[in-house]
Amino acid sequence: MHAPPPHPDGACCSPSRGTANDAPAAAGVVATNGSRPTNVAVARVSPGSTAGMVSLSGGMFVMGSDDRLAYPDDGEASREVEISPFLIDPCAVSNAEFAEFVAATGYVTDAARFGWSFVFGGLLPESFPPTRGVAAAPWWRQVYEADWRHPEGPSSDLSERDDHPVVHVSWGDALSYSAWAGKRLPTEAEWEFAARGGLPRAAFPWGDELEPGGEHRMNIWQGRFPSENTLEDGYYGTCPVDAFPPNGYGLYNLTGNVWEWTADWFHPAFRADDRGTDPAGPPTGTHRVQKGGSHLCHASYCRRYRVAARQGNEPDSTTGNLGFRCAADAS
Repeated sequence: MHAPPPHPDGACCSPSRGTANDAPAAAGVVATNGSRPTNVAVARVSPGSTAGMVSLSGGMFVMGSDDRLAYPDDGEASREVEISPFLIDPCAVSNAEFAEFVAATGYVTDAARFGWSFVFGGLLPESFPPTRGVAAAPWWRQVYEADWRHPEGPSSDLSERDDHPVVHVSWGDALSYSAWAGKRLPTEAEWEFAARGGLPRAAFPWGDELEPGGEHRMNIWQGRFPSENTLEDGYYGTCPVDAFPPNGYGLYNLTGNVWEWTADWFHPAFRADDRGTDPAGPPTGTHRVQKGGSHLCHASYCRRYRVAARQGNEPDSTTGNLGFRCAADAS
């Protein structure tokens, strides 16, 4: 097994908004400083409903991993923790669900406010005009007018993607939707407990084999990244939020498809000092924890499609492989 590759500020898997400023701005390009703009459309809090959410009883489990697939520098070190009962959505928030939120509140996402987001270059048509890329991961392109409604830029839309996960959403966008729905974002520990589906120390939500019996269980890259995807799992780009069989808790697509925001601040060394019951990460930070990997993960450069894997990203960052799901306190 090769040593884990470097992971510069989330760039290879899901870049931070600030990485768009690695290169000088071209004529007509306004460089941003990565600060989150004030959202003029404040989401009103909804009473919400926990209907359809999965109730988990919590308990003790080993969080993280020390096996040969782990990325120690990401802070994956294993530790036994205890989780209180909680509720979690079986699927990531879909485009249709996010559309209801926007229609009800007039909410404007950060990508729309900034005027651009990161799009995987392989999803852009050959005729797409030149755009700036991320220096450490040139397959990520800065695309103006890319947002949740236009995942690949202004000429794209959500046709036949109502049941796909909403993407190009920042941590603040995810928080606003969650508040409107009467829910919240899961902590990293809650997310990982749920993702394991009752299988202690397993690499994936279904066990330790990537493709048990030759069956694909998640939406990741097959072939040679980033130039060739053989589509053996049936998808290029995102897939429906319930496209693959659920784990033991009845939860879908916790690995692959899209990275998911969690509530925690990210720090690679804080886990050892976190509380043992309901750990919630460090009190402050610059990056938030993302979990699960995405449809762009490939073993040749990124094995973060495992339940223990994690990465940090700036809260205002938005990409075409980044979404979220909601959690709630148990009554």
